Amino acid sequence: MTNWSIAENEILKPADLTTVQLEALLSSAMTSSADDGDIYLQTSYHQSWHLENDEVKEGSYSEDRGVGIRVVSGEKTGFAYSAEVDFKFLQQAAMTAKNIVRAGQSQQIPITKLSPSRLMYPSDNPIISLNETNQVAFLQEINNYARSLNPKVTQVEATLISAYDVVMIVTADGKLQTDFRPLVRIGVQVLAEDNGKREMGYAGGGGRGGFEILFDNGRYLEFAKEAVEQAAMKLIAEPAPAGTMPVVLGPGWPGVLLHEAVGHGLEADFNRKGSSAFTGKIGERVASNLCTVVDNGAIEGRRGSLTIDDEGTETQETVLIENGILKQYMQDKQNARLMGMQPTGNGRRESFAHLPMPRMTNTYMLAGESDPAEIIASVDHGIYATNFNGGQVDISSGKFVFSTSEAYLIKNGKIAHPIKGATLIGNGPESLKHVSMVGNDLKLDSGIGVCGKDGQSVPVGVGMPTIKLDELTVGGSV
Repeated sequence: MTNWSIAENEILKPADLTTVQLEALLSSAMTSSADDGDIYLQTSYHQSWHLENDEVKEGSYSEDRGVGIRVVSGEKTGFAYSAEVDFKFLQQAAMTAKNIVRAGQSQQIPITKLSPSRLMYPSDNPIISLNETNQVAFLQEINNYARSLNPKVTQVEATLISAYDVVMIVTADGKLQTDFRPLVRIGVQVLAEDNGKREMGYAGGGGRGGFEILFDNGRYLEFAKEAVEQAAMKLIAEPAPAGTMPVVLGPGWPGVLLHEAVGHGLEADFNRKGSSAFTGKIGERVASNLCTVVDNGAIEGRRGSLTIDDEGTETQETVLIENGILKQYMQDKQNARLMGMQPTGNGRRESFAHLPMPRMTNTYMLAGESDPAEIIASVDHGIYATNFNGGQVDISSGKFVFSTSEAYLIKNGKIAHPIKGATLIGNGPESLKHVSMVGNDLKLDSGIGVCGKDGQSVPVGVGMPTIKLDELTVGGSV
């Protein structure tokens, strides 16, 4: 069975819809004076298992279907959606979207099926690729393994999630495309206790593909080990120092600071509206000349990757900052048109019930030339942060506050001991100007990122090599 046949079986046939009816919907919604629009059809499957206190206590499975219809004229957007995938309801939705923008008379738009030029992930549904008994068994194995690593572990929680989306996108120019989006993720959290002290550790990962992403080469057990080691480290950690000092960020997940402090500010809508710290700065220096930052939705199998974005645009690598110079923003179709730029494949939406907007995919800093050990050795007194909890960022000013979940004191060029309670405080654009060394060890995160914006959540990826910031404010307790 071809991918087109699978998509028709998943989306059109259950609703007794045809491509001829989709053509009629698009033609009635779009008008001669409308700038853009689309029909977004989606079928979603979601399954999760949760283990706690040695038992799998929760399991869930859900299916969801719906259609969103959008018409765009200038800055105005007409949008209507329906969880009833029925031609009568969709005709009403199309007219509602059209009437919101009041854009004139309908036009006839023929539909042409397009196939993607490349695929970023397999089209198989991961939920049905492994039976429930085996999925539960993997969680129990994680539980037993984590407890065996350290007698101080008193509690283990593990969650296994799999999802599968089938989407059809009909764009204003009559192109009909489909995409199959598998997604798997596992998370392990442990509690360790010692002499009345209790600390948590967390690790996890995933990506776009089947369960082999998690289970091949025992990767799922590595997450358990990492969570246990993190909790054990916190039990012996000393209070973090406070003040302005050099900070070294480790490779991989610390790229979440880059994502929040810089990435959101480079999304086109914030810049078009003048609310970003980067507004009007294309061509200007916004970071050290050692910093090159890209957003790349076309990395095979990565959590933030897409074959096409949610407007039907192929994803790509977009250089945002090159050698410290701001080059461009992440664009969806509407903002690109209003700014006189080209879409970059960053139009994303949480589901058929949401409007697309410019969002990150996999955002990371490229590798430099310094050896990570050399970077550590260059610091007399500072901290080395390798993992983060949450943080807060003000897009308009670029100011951020991030809490570390794993960090170490650097003393006389060597990693001394773990610390806790370290908070990094700074300004995204200004902080990047203080990057004095960039490591040759670029690493992407393990595949757990979720990004929120305007009430919508989407999976994303982050990454960076080891970097040194000559000065950053550290909030601590000593």
